[in-house]
Amino acid sequence: MLRLVAIQVTTTIVVALLAGFWSGANALVSALLGGLCCVVPNGLFAAYLSHRAKNIETMTPRTFFFGEFAKIAITIAFMAAIAVWYQELNWLAMLVALIVALKSYAVMLLRH
Repeated sequence: MLRLVAIQVTTTIVVALLAGFWSGANALVSALLGGLCCVVPNGLFAAYLSHRAKNIETMTPRTFFFGEFAKIAITIAFMAAIAVWYQELNWLAMLVALIVALKSYAVMLLRH
């Protein structure tokens, strides 16, 4: 799962650099923030599952679904905070980076 987070970080940086090249600094920052809306919650979820997996008896479906719900809630909270606090937000760059980071697991599937 940590490899997935590393791939998400890489794809976020690539998308942000492309957005910055095409549309300027605001698009670069917006894309970085959009990617981080995915990367940070997934990293926290990976850490949570790794911690819980140390004691296999505590791993239940409820554990997974709680972590998944928290991940989605944190993603939505990050997006709302960015929309409120970053006035020069480029929505297209942010959403594209978010979607690319979310779908970057396909890179792992193509490698195998």
